[in-house]
Amino acid sequence: MAETFTAEVRLFAWLAEMARSRTVSIEIPHGALATSVVSRALRAAGLSQSIGVTGVARLAVNKRYAAPGDVIKAGDELALIPPVSGGSGPHVRITPEPLDVTAMYTAVTTPDSGAVVVFSGTAHGADRLYLEAYEEMALLRIEEIADQLMRRYRLEAVAIEHRVGDVPPPEPTVVVAVSALQPSAAFSAAHEAIDRIKVEAPIWRLEIDDGFRSWDRGDPKVFMREA
Repeated sequence: MAETFTAEVRLFAWLAEMARSRTVSIEIPHGALATSVVSRALRAAGLSQSIGVTGVARLAVNKRYAAPGDVIKAGDELALIPPVSGGSGPHVRITPEPLDVTAMYTAVTTPDSGAVVVFSGTAHGADRLYLEAYEEMALLRIEEIADQLMRRYRLEAVAIEHRVGDVPPPEPTVVVAVSALQPSAAFSAAHEAIDRIKVEAPIWRLEIDDGFRSWDRGDPKVFMREA
């Protein structure tokens, strides 16, 4: 079992009111990423996990906003920060847990959304699928992509989540959800997001089918029978 440390997370404004507390105490595994700490703090506060989607609640570490891939250390000062003056940033998460397509749709829908587009890539074509990622780098790269798309297409909200580990067909491997005033902007942003994630994010796919293993690595397939 991974070693953990205890941390206090401060809550502010309506987050504190909903939790009926100004702080929550959580156990954090050594090496945990900021995005995981947000989920743990929301659970400890009895708040919906959807609050963390699209950056509605952002983690501050030592009085600075944390990137999803930042590693949280013992002794860090932690706080969950709701929006200060309206609006929210992109949400990016890499997780071994099943992806909730409905929650992603709900999270990016705003009063100004003229269109919401959700793309869900599913595991297929093999008995089993295994996804491996250089998680810290993948989180940062996908966040950069989401930030760029927010500005380029003037999106209302963006949420991107990607699975790692074993993914049984036909569960989603990746979900991209975007909302925008114009439908054309939402469609274009979702299309560009998934195309760029496939090329730029260090995430690899291993197909296991009928006893054979094949890494999807852009060159002729090499099959290796499982021992």
